[in-house]
Amino acid sequence: MGGARRLAGLLGAVALLTAVPGNARAAEPTFAGTTAIGTHNAYEKAKYTYFAQALDSGASLLEIDVYTDPLTRRWRVSHSNPLGNDNNCEAAKTPGELYGKNRDQDLGSCLDNIAAWHQLHPDHRPIVFKMEMKNGFNNTLGLGPAAFDTLVRQKLGDMVYKPSDLLGGKHASLDAAARADAWPSRNALNGKVLFELIPGTVEQANPFDHYWTDQEYGDHLRDLYAAGNIASAQAFPAVLGAAAGDPRASRYDASIRPWFVFFDGDAATYVTKGYDTSFYSRNHYILITTDAAQVAPAISSTSPTDAEVAARLSLLAGQHASLITSDWSAKSAVVLGLVVPRS
Repeated sequence: MGGARRLAGLLGAVALLTAVPGNARAAEPTFAGTTAIGTHNAYEKAKYTYFAQALDSGASLLEIDVYTDPLTRRWRVSHSNPLGNDNNCEAAKTPGELYGKNRDQDLGSCLDNIAAWHQLHPDHRPIVFKMEMKNGFNNTLGLGPAAFDTLVRQKLGDMVYKPSDLLGGKHASLDAAARADAWPSRNALNGKVLFELIPGTVEQANPFDHYWTDQEYGDHLRDLYAAGNIASAQAFPAVLGAAAGDPRASRYDASIRPWFVFFDGDAATYVTKGYDTSFYSRNHYILITTDAAQVAPAISSTSPTDAEVAARLSLLAGQHASLITSDWSAKSAVVLGLVVPRS
């Protein structure tokens, strides 16, 4: 009974966050003031037969792994094959083509699927696409940050909530905008998607790669802003890895630190090491906590009960997370769609 009451209470919180009357909009928490659920590696066929089903899932974050293929000079989507596609994205560009076309497509097709699904659900929840750039960018082959921006812009247009949208023409950096809590409410972001970029496992393990995705895209944002072209940027780079204090200070040149407002790290590390995660909510940064099932007491990473998911969401909202992720793709849209206030 206790688990059922907890789930019911959280569902009530969802209703409060998503059904605020028009004259009460000022009381809504901003996007940075809520906590929601995401799905790890949502592009895998073992998670969802088609990527459109991942979009149907209710999850507020979906992860995609991307490789730059030096042979074809294309963006591949796969967990471990850098030269081929292995995923649930379809060769589908229109709503009527979803849920039945050939899969194992490249990143452009994944974006086509998002655009087609958006036509069916124009007022959908805001969705963060976490892009793990497995082997990083490859600017020398035309697969750098600007090319990524161009592809996303061509495929998704104005459905993307961009860094320039957070700046709003009022702030000189993303950090300044976040600290001012310039984020819109979740309701105001309905129909929008956001892109988070993290360095990939292959990139991090490459002893010859000293220019990772986070730094490269941070430099990209700084330079675009200086040139008056920040509106062309489509993504937010993330600081990867749980750490104490402000992890930007020891990792990046001072010129790009203000261009990081997304942080992404292991949930159990944040909790068990007692890191002061209030730093993130106090400054209205977006904190993504991964492997949420492993926080003590551990629960199933694939098939927990609804009440266990609700309890874990509540626990990590209390630890100032913005999004929690696990491999809970089998859960219903009601559960994966839970959104609660962030502490």
